Amino acid sequence: MKTTIELNEALFLAAKHRARARRTTLKALIEEGLRTVLEQPEHAKSSGFVLQDARVHGQAMLMPDPRDWQTLEDEHLRAASGLPRT
Repeated sequence: MKTTIELNEALFLAAKHRARARRTTLKALIEEGLRTVLEQPEHAKSSGFVLQDARVHGQAMLMPDPRDWQTLEDEHLRAASGLPRT
C-alpha cells in the first residue's frame, strides 16, 4: 500500500542515514519501527514518574523558549546520526 507522510527533515535524514548504514531501505526501517510500537500493549503507560523539585534558593529553573525545542531536537537527531550540523 502506498501512502504519503510528512516527517521532520532531521528525522528523515537520520532515518535515511540509519537505513543506509544497516543496508536496508527506508521503507523497511519505517515498517520495523511501526511494528515495534504496535507490538507494545496499548495500556502500557509510564510509571507516573514525578520530577523532584530542583529549585535553587527558591528560584524557578530557567527553561529555554519552547519555540527552540524543534531546533534542539533537530540538532540532537543530526548529532545522533552522525550528520553534519547545519
